[in-house]
Amino acid sequence: MSSSRLGAVALRPRSTIALVLVSVAGVMAFLWPLFAGADSRLGHSADAPLLFALLLPLLLAVVLFEISEGGLDVKAVAMLGVLSAVGAALRPLGAGTAGLETVFFLLVLGGRVFGPGFGFVLGSTTLFASALVTGGVGPWLPYQMLGASWVGLGAGLLPRVRDRWEVPLLAVYGALAGLLYGVALNFSFWPFSTGLGSHLSFVAGAAPWDNLRRFALFSLATSAWWDLGRAVTNVVLIAVTGRAVLATLRRASRRAAFDAEVTFEPEPAPRHTLSA
Repeated sequence: MSSSRLGAVALRPRSTIALVLVSVAGVMAFLWPLFAGADSRLGHSADAPLLFALLLPLLLAVVLFEISEGGLDVKAVAMLGVLSAVGAALRPLGAGTAGLETVFFLLVLGGRVFGPGFGFVLGSTTLFASALVTGGVGPWLPYQMLGASWVGLGAGLLPRVRDRWEVPLLAVYGALAGLLYGVALNFSFWPFSTGLGSHLSFVAGAAPWDNLRRFALFSLATSAWWDLGRAVTNVVLIAVTGRAVLATLRRASRRAAFDAEVTFEPEPAPRHTLSA
C-alpha cells in the first residue's frame, strides 16, 4: 500500500510560476559569488548580502500572497499556525548548538503530508516565528527562511512509496536537506567572512570552479561538523517520531477534509401544517 499525501494548499498556475521565479531569484542570491566579475561592485562590496536580504522578503511575500490567494483556506491556516508554533517552540531546544537543529524534521514531515505548497509556506513561517522567539532577527533571516521553505517544498515533492519505505525515504531526505541547507547558508556570508589572501577566501572574477574549491575548503574547515550534526539530528528524529507524527498529521488532515469541495445549499422552505 502506497503512502498518501493530501494537499492542504493548492498550487495554482500563478502561484506555481511565482514559486519558481522566487526560487530562481533565491538561487541567484545564494550563488552570486560564483559569477561576480573582478570589476563588479558585488565582488568588492559587503553590501551585497544586505541587498539580497532586503530583496528576498519582498519576493517571499509575493509568493506567499499568490499561494494564499484562493489556495489557503481557514483550516489550512489553522494547521499552519499550529505547526509553525510547534516548530518555533522546538527550535530553541537545539538552537544550532553542535548542529543540533530540532525544527527541520517537522518541516519534512509536514511537507510530506500536506504537500509542497504547504511545506514551502511552513518553512518560511516557522523560521520567522522562531527568529522572533529567539531574537534571531537579522540579515541572515531571509536566507534561513528561503532555505527552510525549500526543505518543506522538497519533502512535498518526494515520490510516493510503500508505507514501510516512507520513513527511511524521509530520513535520507532529511539528511541531505540538512547538509544542503548548511551549504546554502554558508554561501550567503562566505565572501565576507574570511578576508583577503587566504586559500579559503572568495576571489572576485576567479573561475567558478576555483571559487567552488575555495568554498568547499571553507565549509569543511568551518561548518562541516555542524552540518553533519544537523543531518544526523534529522535522521534520528524522523526515524524515532516519523510514523507517529505522520499518522497524527494524516488523521488531522482527514478530519479537516482539505480536499473536499465546499458547497452551499439553499435553505429548505419551511413546512406549513394545517390546523385541525
